[in-house]
Amino acid sequence: MELLYFGNSHLTRAIDQGLAKQGLGRAHHRALYWIARKPDMTVSDLLQVLAITKQSLGRVLNELAERGMVETRPGERDRRQRLLRLTESGQALETELFDALRTRLSKAYAEAGQAAVGGFWAVLEGLMPDEERARIAMLHAQG
Repeated sequence: MELLYFGNSHLTRAIDQGLAKQGLGRAHHRALYWIARKPDMTVSDLLQVLAITKQSLGRVLNELAERGMVETRPGERDRRQRLLRLTESGQALETELFDALRTRLSKAYAEAGQAAVGGFWAVLEGLMPDEERARIAMLHAQG
């Protein structure tokens, strides 16, 4: 448990400074991360992935939109849908944060070796409920 606690703590510290410079928090990072991975993701899909309330997500998206980091547009088939996309500044911040995480993880992976990395991934997947694993598989399948 201590390894999970301290490992996560040091990993999140890698992005906390970048977020703090912008006056943003981890909820903003989670939204930026998923929107970057799935441009034109609907608000309802993001709600499902993040498993937070519509009100909480609304606050995060409004703040990111006000700062010019996220833009929305209506869906092509259903105009009621709101499709999310990062702006250039949102993409720049998300890339900076992702690079900080990737640097930390790459170093740890290189030190641990391939077999350990595979085992670590298996443990992480084992921590997730089946429905979340299925949701992630579906997101990856969507392209």
